[in-house]
Amino acid sequence: MAEPEYKVVETSVVTDEELERIINEMVGAGWALESIQFAMRESSRRPSMAFLLFIRSAADAEG
Repeated sequence: MAEPEYKVVETSVVTDEELERIINEMVGAGWALESIQFAMRESSRRPSMAFLLFIRSAADAEG
């Protein structure tokens, strides 16, 4: 079985449009969304950054 390969995409533009753009671009390139982590600021209710984690098998990357 092929080991999984991970990809982390960091963005400081945390809007629905930007997150959708990143997800659609990465899924179109063969990655599957694993999770999203948000970095918050104490002074704001909105996230200041987002980290999107994607995964695919190494075999998928080769073929």
